Amino acid sequence: MEDARAPAVSEFRSIDHLLANLINDPRDLPFVYLIMQCSLVAAFGVGLFFVETHFWAWALAYWAVWGFWVIDRFILMLHCTSHRILFRHEYKVLNKIIPFVLSPFFGESFDTYFAHHIAMHHPENNLPKDLSSTMRFQRDSLVHWLRYFGRFFFGTLLELPAYFLRKGQRRMAMRFFFGELALLIGVAVLAVFVNFPATFVVFIAPVVLVRILMMAGNWGQHAFVDASDPGNPYKNSLTCIDSRYNRRCFNDGYHINHHVKARFHWSEHPAEFERNKEIYGREDAIIFRGIDFFQVWAYLMLGRYRTLARRFVQLPGAPVRSEDEIIAFMKTRLKAIPESPAAA
Repeated sequence: MEDARAPAVSEFRSIDHLLANLINDPRDLPFVYLIMQCSLVAAFGVGLFFVETHFWAWALAYWAVWGFWVIDRFILMLHCTSHRILFRHEYKVLNKIIPFVLSPFFGESFDTYFAHHIAMHHPENNLPKDLSSTMRFQRDSLVHWLRYFGRFFFGTLLELPAYFLRKGQRRMAMRFFFGELALLIGVAVLAVFVNFPATFVVFIAPVVLVRILMMAGNWGQHAFVDASDPGNPYKNSLTCIDSRYNRRCFNDGYHINHHVKARFHWSEHPAEFERNKEIYGREDAIIFRGIDFFQVWAYLMLGRYRTLARRFVQLPGAPVRSEDEIIAFMKTRLKAIPESPAAA
């Protein structure tokens, strides 16, 4: 089973050549086509504000298209283009399309993903100062995940700007705060003065669902943390290989390498993993085959340790473990890690 690959330049059609000239890396051409697809979905959403009959039938059709066609790929396109600028400098205005024009239709506030993910999460690397850190929680506990999600959902609007202000990053604090505030105000105006049902379908429900998914995904990505070396990305992240999710979502499953080399191109992750299996083995990294982060999260919430153990990849150089030993090993990395005064 193969994970996602970038299109080969030699296979480009004439339209591909034209579009490839707009972007910094021809391997990112799938993003240009995905922008077009997401724009069609956004136009469908705008159209719901003008529907007068059979509204909920159209709303269900919209949610089906939104949920099964583009939402997962949009979020990971946003992720990849936050790390690596998509359009060339002479067309830089087009870089505003994803974070400003499309994001509100896909559960993201205006231009705030960069602040949370690039400016905060990666520098802090799931350690205590990371506002999305999983360390202090018991990571196979639904109660702990609900606490984790609640803090993110209700507290980030104030906590993240405060984080940036402590760091002396006033512009980033304002960028995040006003991006979130603009969405809140815009949604309130649309809901009260324009069309509440359409606003709920197109903007409110997606915000709630996407934030649930993002926190479930981040929890899965950083569920297994070695308390003796929590800053080591091989021991505080995991990688999922050979999954449908990777083929749809630009190899997002290779999360360990993403933290090792944050600007690494998405198409190169599978080969990089194969080249460095021995390093992963020496570090005793956790790799799963055929599942994704959301399944990892779900299996942990349900206590399905044996299912996870059957997906566990035995790496060269790592201890050889039986299924029961794999479960015991995983459980050591799920324990809540108290915050030390030095790390706080």
